Amino acid sequence: MHCRHCKTPLKDVFIDLVNQPPSNSFLKQSQLDDPETYFPLKLYVCPECFLVQVDEYKNSQEIFSDDYVYFSSFSSSWVEHARRYVDMAQARFNLDGDSMVMEIASNDGYLLQWFVKKGIPCLGIEPTGGTADAAEKIGVPTRREFFGTDLARRIVAEGNQPDLLLGNNVLAHVPDINDFVQGLGIALKKGGTVTMEFPHLMRLMDQNQFDTIYHEHFSYLSLTAVDRIFRENGLTIFDVEELPTHGGSLRIFARHADETDRPVLPSVSTLLQTEEEKGMKTVAHYTGFQAKADAVKADLLEFLIRQKRDGKQVAAYGAAAKGNTMLNYCGIKNDLIAFCVDASPHKQDLFLPGSHIPVLHPRALKERRPDYILILPWNIQKEIMQEHAYVSDWNGRFVTAIPRLTVH
Repeated sequence: MHCRHCKTPLKDVFIDLVNQPPSNSFLKQSQLDDPETYFPLKLYVCPECFLVQVDEYKNSQEIFSDDYVYFSSFSSSWVEHARRYVDMAQARFNLDGDSMVMEIASNDGYLLQWFVKKGIPCLGIEPTGGTADAAEKIGVPTRREFFGTDLARRIVAEGNQPDLLLGNNVLAHVPDINDFVQGLGIALKKGGTVTMEFPHLMRLMDQNQFDTIYHEHFSYLSLTAVDRIFRENGLTIFDVEELPTHGGSLRIFARHADETDRPVLPSVSTLLQTEEEKGMKTVAHYTGFQAKADAVKADLLEFLIRQKRDGKQVAAYGAAAKGNTMLNYCGIKNDLIAFCVDASPHKQDLFLPGSHIPVLHPRALKERRPDYILILPWNIQKEIMQEHAYVSDWNGRFVTAIPRLTVH
């Protein structure tokens, strides 16, 4: 196996989360007795560019099919995050009715809807049919394709180059990261801006967020690695912001490398220095992460087994990809977690891959009154706990496992 960016041979294992089914391959009742396909979930670190990456055992066309069940709009905090971004972008980049905004992996229009409401022309690039349909229903023009150099060249030929080209939580999802970033440079209008948001590898390691590792994420990104990838593909990162989303993310701002009217801000060099001081440009820094994941696994299993022996019922909240990584790595089945609830109707009445835990409507919490609710999407735990504070009526308690087991 070679690095998907610089082609250096990979041998240093970052973490091995054992064989797992793809985290978004939800099952119907009729499929429960069918054999499931499992793929290795093992990450490597490149000793040259320090890109952390998973081998591609399942390709992106299979993962991001028309059956893809993640709809961004079912998280109110994420939609609000998108609205604030749009307000910022309009002001910072002077966007108006003569501008063009393009979002890659635009999902169900959760973000572009705010540009539509402002009268700013926009276009979503979204390969999954179900989410693209949802976007178009709320007035967001959407193109059903994967983004790369081929589509970028066609966008240029059609005269649709964007003033703002953005992507939230897509950079980690692309198997050919060089083709993707090169495509950004091709598509971007002269004088335009690229913004990308992605979970920050430094925060993933600091907060033991190993459950954010799954087959849909081909890369795990530091600013060190992304800065190099962008520079080698003709783009310059001129600003970076640290965000609280997804347990700690980065928002980078980039321009064409040959445009010098926007100098590189101190935020970039400061964060690059922080990463270097933490050791993120040494392979040794990445060793020992496996032991941290193993400790979380042991603590969670011990907790669940103790509740089982005491006759307590445990449910889960949020049929999130990160939750499926956690459950399958720990070997948890529906004997330890009775059911999972999720606000998205696209996941309800299905079963989690591997664990076969049924996904129900959130009203099942009031109907079944579990003693404990394990929050799988811990990044929105405050939103979940506030919305379902009524569980205290029967002395129910919320539980999170990351960065360590906590009963709230």
